[in-house]
Amino acid sequence: MQLQDTFKTILSNVGISALNQIQKDAYTAILQEPEVLLLAPTGSGKTLAFLLPIVAQLKTDEKKVQCLILTPSRELAIQIEQVWKKMATGFKVNACYGGHSVMVEMQNLSEPPALLIGTPGRIADHITRRSFDLSGIYIFVLDEFDKSLALGFHDQMSFITQHLKKIKTKVLVSATDSLRIPDFVKIQKPYVLHFTKGEEEAPALKLHTIFSETKDKIECLFNLLCELGAQSSIIFCNHRDAVERTSQLLWEHGIENAFFHGGMEQIDREKTLIQFRNGSTRFLIASDLAARGLDVADIQNIIHYHLPHKEEDFIHRNGRTARMDATGNAYIILHQDEKIPNYLAKLPEKMVLKTNQTLPARSEWTTLYISGGKKDKLSKGDIVGFLAKIGGLEQTEIGLIAVMDFMSFVAVQKKRLKTVLPILQQAKMKTRKYKIQEAPLNG
Repeated sequence: MQLQDTFKTILSNVGISALNQIQKDAYTAILQEPEVLLLAPTGSGKTLAFLLPIVAQLKTDEKKVQCLILTPSRELAIQIEQVWKKMATGFKVNACYGGHSVMVEMQNLSEPPALLIGTPGRIADHITRRSFDLSGIYIFVLDEFDKSLALGFHDQMSFITQHLKKIKTKVLVSATDSLRIPDFVKIQKPYVLHFTKGEEEAPALKLHTIFSETKDKIECLFNLLCELGAQSSIIFCNHRDAVERTSQLLWEHGIENAFFHGGMEQIDREKTLIQFRNGSTRFLIASDLAARGLDVADIQNIIHYHLPHKEEDFIHRNGRTARMDATGNAYIILHQDEKIPNYLAKLPEKMVLKTNQTLPARSEWTTLYISGGKKDKLSKGDIVGFLAKIGGLEQTEIGLIAVMDFMSFVAVQKKRLKTVLPILQQAKMKTRKYKIQEAPLNG
């Protein structure tokens, strides 16, 4: 009965009223089976599907790491950490990944979390450093493990697995079924939960084809964004330089946006995602790094400025929209001479764009940077109180707040920035003055 009450609270905390079928089946299987292979499409709620049975197994009196989750990317590690924190289970969580301070992570691990999330390279590094005790880990989750292998983490994953001697529950998670389980995982007969069939044919997702008259498709993209208006959209390009070039050209056309790719510094990537989440920009120009593990709600449109080479990447991109019970659209921009990938045997219905359209409305929000975070004992409540009491901002003029270890970001209404910012910059928050400034978009 106590566990049921706990789960009701958790579901309320993450904003859902009931579990979907994937989450129900995964909960039962992970509690009962020692080896589980969960195949579920992007946006299906599979993160919560494996986190809930973990909660049910964690021991409150254990002072060691009990569960280890490996992810292929920093963004996915951060997403899982954020979901866990929203759940408010009472169990400590830490995320370790490249681009994050090793010394800060070691300090965090000195008081071991019950749940440790990390990328293979960073977790392997911590094992070498003996940053934490492995003897308490009995739950091992490899999320998007096929992507970790594709990114070249085979040796690190094998190294980590060899050091886990007391695993009772192994969970492998993927959004695709075209995979092979590596031998080092030592899975014999996994209980398979298969929910990926027909993912690309999800009725909630509508696909459209738009033909560009020129090989340089920027005018076509511009017209499409004008027609869509200020709807949250991700525009996918295949290469980092194309991401930045497309972003710059859209700025020159008067459309504010931000770009996101793997060549950016980690803090710049996190800042950009925060700005996209909080609505400071509605358009994100991105590489396929954004196709997996990107935790941004209510993305309405996916635009394939360049089609990916693999069908798997096409599916993952589209999975950023039409998530859970929502609907969404995916647009493919093509030049008539462009080679069509084999996975698109039949192009979606053609869409003809209007011309001479009005620019999308610019966002009403902007993002403030604050040079203090969790390590400075700042909380979201402290920041809201500071903005309201010192800055005179109303609740409706304060948007999403992200508090990190040593910095924070908060969305505020643009119309108040000019008058409020000078006041905030001269004031103290909890007896200390912090550097506060607008965080501009990177486009």
